[in-house]
Amino acid sequence: MIYTGGCWLFGATGDELATEETPFRPLPAFAWMVPQLRRVLTATGLDGIVIHPAMVYARDGGVFHRLARDAKTGETVSVVESEAVRWPLVHNEDLASLYALALESAPAGSSYIGAAIEGLPIGRIARAFARHFGTGKIEPQIVPVDAIAAELGEWARGYALDQRLSGAKARRELGWRPKHLDPEGEIARLVSS
Repeated sequence: MIYTGGCWLFGATGDELATEETPFRPLPAFAWMVPQLRRVLTATGLDGIVIHPAMVYARDGGVFHRLARDAKTGETVSVVESEAVRWPLVHNEDLASLYALALESAPAGSSYIGAAIEGLPIGRIARAFARHFGTGKIEPQIVPVDAIAAELGEWARGYALDQRLSGAKARRELGWRPKHLDPEGEIARLVSS
């Protein structure tokens, strides 16, 4: 059984590169997940595995959906808290590959971080969308974290977490080889129909 955790369970890491050994510091909205995933990892009679996906992007947008929408319809692209906030990233196809590898060969009780890109400043992604769609301003508009939490709920404070996460364990132990390592270069393909 694979249980999906999440990158926001690690909290803000700043310049530190979080690994599977890094203690959790979850947002309050996600704290309930920690005892659940520990139960999965320690359950007897269950081959439990936990995968913590980074911020997932896909052809139709994923976590980039809001940025693409802003770029298509507005003069600016909005980012939460700061354009320097780093997001660990993984393309949905690479994440699917990680799940398949874990099902095939991960030992029970193991956990993996699914981060193909350790941490990319969200301002770079916002600018790439702005350039692609020719918005009025290339500079992103900063939205305070309290405003996004009021709009979407407390869980949305995760958008402001400055994180760096390592996917090295999955690469080393499972042979995971992410193929989508240039989200800026893929933006045109991500948002095209």
